[in-house]
Amino acid sequence: MLFAARSAVALYRLLDVLPALSGDHRITRRFTLVPGSDYDTDTLAAIDALGGRTVPWAEACERSYDLVVTASPKGDLHLLRGPHVLLPHGAGFNKSIPGEGSADSASGLDPEFLRRAARNEGAPIALHALAHPDQVATVTAVDPTSASRAKVIGDLTLERVLASSPLRDRYRAALGTGARTLLVLTSTWGPESLIRRHPELPARLAQQLPYDEYQLALIIHPNERSLLGTYELTERLAPALDAGMILAGAHDEWASVLIAADALATDHGSAALYYCAAAEDRPVVSVHGGGGELIPGSPMGVLLDRIPQLERAEDIIEALRAYRPGPGKAAAEAAFAPPGDAVERLRTEVYALLGLTPPTHRAAPRPLQIPAPSRRVPAAFDVHVEATTNDGVRITRHPVGTGGPPGHHLAVEHGAASEQLARSAGLLLRRPLLAPTATPVDLAWTADGWTRHTLSAYPGCRAAAALLPSGESLLRVRGHEQPYTVRAEPLTEGERIVRLDPSVALSAAHARLLARPGEKPARLNCHIGERTFRITFSAATETETMAAI
Repeated sequence: MLFAARSAVALYRLLDVLPALSGDHRITRRFTLVPGSDYDTDTLAAIDALGGRTVPWAEACERSYDLVVTASPKGDLHLLRGPHVLLPHGAGFNKSIPGEGSADSASGLDPEFLRRAARNEGAPIALHALAHPDQVATVTAVDPTSASRAKVIGDLTLERVLASSPLRDRYRAALGTGARTLLVLTSTWGPESLIRRHPELPARLAQQLPYDEYQLALIIHPNERSLLGTYELTERLAPALDAGMILAGAHDEWASVLIAADALATDHGSAALYYCAAAEDRPVVSVHGGGGELIPGSPMGVLLDRIPQLERAEDIIEALRAYRPGPGKAAAEAAFAPPGDAVERLRTEVYALLGLTPPTHRAAPRPLQIPAPSRRVPAAFDVHVEATTNDGVRITRHPVGTGGPPGHHLAVEHGAASEQLARSAGLLLRRPLLAPTATPVDLAWTADGWTRHTLSAYPGCRAAAALLPSGESLLRVRGHEQPYTVRAEPLTEGERIVRLDPSVALSAAHARLLARPGEKPARLNCHIGERTFRITFSAATETETMAAI
């Protein structure tokens, strides 16, 4: 069998076919790159990363194959001899690409390409696999000859998404989301995409959203990755990435991030439909400002017509709150047939075309991979402090460098941020070493020793703190003779426990002690978004001051 891909995104769709053929020694799987796409840069590298074997295009055209599987009707596929299986490479047919094929035709259903394939006797379309019954009618209207080979199989990528949905908690843990709201931005490719029309949006949202309440992620179409390259893309996104934004991987990591998401902001790309199918009507807002690509009445067209429109980054929270259940589910139902057994249906069709009896073991979609966390975790924060009426403080933190106004104090993690930031810090803190290198004779600071040393070495710093392995912290404030032990009591929400990062509790205690320098050990309420945590600080015991860090 030959898997023929014009681009990385087409290849990734083809890879979802592989479970239908797994465990069968009678089938040899080979890959080839169909020439002619402007977005083919990463395709061969992706095949190599999988350990797949490639056949050069010229050589592939000289052979005959028992089956050729492709996810796009474009290019010189007619040169590949053997029956063809055509898969869609997106959810629904939502876009028309100006200047490509027939005018106003849906990308992937262009009659120019479908008729060419239907006329080619050496490489006919033996199976046109579709995801929804309405798509059969669409194909019939476009090209009746092709429609005779069209069958509703289902969407293999959706099957993987739904099969992996029970792993949502695991994905969120891997991303470091915790109790925060994970807001995901999805961008398709081309001039009307989010990344082209609103290149500043990720950085603006990183500046706007409180770090302890929201986590930001971006899913970008593989075509844009191919066009720019990963290096150029990350340089353009550097302000948001430095603030902790996650840039999802192009293969199947994007889908695991969608499963983890609490909310979505989307352009007219079809990734949003997978979110809507799996998200149980979690909020989604539009950043699509119109244009000539979106096909009216398509599933994405229906969705974008019925969800809130985001005009400014500053309005993102209000826009998400304005979402009302219904549009997401309706759009997903218009794009996908009722899910279940798509892999088995495809296997039945493929083995019939091959003239083979399928293996006895059941084929099932493979779980999506565990996503990677952000590679750039902020280590310096502008901390804004607001006194509240219930004798507490509201803490709002933003990573330094996002362009927001300076806060009450600068909190910096020593050793993780630059020395320049450390020397500007009001609160300088140290986290325990997670895996210290083994040495014949170990050497470590005591918590009190490090805080004393730090206040001496950094004369501009007003407080130093050491986070202890116990989860508590030792805080020493300049001018205070006695160090304090700071604790944040966890919250119980239903069957779950919410814990506050000790560095946030330290900022709250630091702000209170600066505002009331003579205050004795006390309690205070620390407000983070809609949550309220009880913070206690008391005179540190000898055991706590002598704790090794």
